Amino acid sequence: MKHLLPVALAACLALPATAAPLSFDGSWKEQGFLRFSSNDYGQGGSTLQVVSDGTVSLLWKAVPEAQRGATRASWGWAVAEGVPATDLRRKGGDDRNLAIYFAWTDAETAATANPSRATRLLRNPGTRVLVYVWGDDDARGTIQQSPYLAGLRTVVLRPAGTGQFVEQVDLAADYARAFGGAPGVLLGVGISADSDDTDGRIRASITAPDLR
Repeated sequence: MKHLLPVALAACLALPATAAPLSFDGSWKEQGFLRFSSNDYGQGGSTLQVVSDGTVSLLWKAVPEAQRGATRASWGWAVAEGVPATDLRRKGGDDRNLAIYFAWTDAETAATANPSRATRLLRNPGTRVLVYVWGDDDARGTIQQSPYLAGLRTVVLRPAGTGQFVEQVDLAADYARAFGGAPGVLLGVGISADSDDTDGRIRASITAPDLR
């Protein structure tokens, strides 16, 4: 797959070397939300290239056991072409440029769940998910109830538009705001782009998330 953003732009997003980036080394697996709809992902180690052309899907990775207690995360992302602002609370009309999912379960569920099966994990009643998005036009930090799953909350980080940014989030604090209490076991991380409702086109990239 060709680089979809200029090399200089990807370099601007590079984060300092850390102990625990979830490298795009081919271990991330695409899991579609719709049967015939698939984004185009290019895994390049430190950077993921994304094209979504009227499509939507999820790229998913099970979190290694050593990182399942992480309470903070950081990553860089860039959008060269994106979709317009949509209401992410509205089912069937909720496109967004990029989204990054963090999924937790209780210890009992974590002991038996398959963390590589995103769809089953996300629908488990014991799962709680924070989805940080670049989309909508709400204020940064706004938490929204997902129209799809009771245990999923959307956190708006960037309004619809283009540009490049580095994000640092406090997973534990945001979890407390969204659900109350402390997070359980972090089992999976996912990345998505969504352009099917507006029939738009997204060209974007994201650096490997760092968990601490």
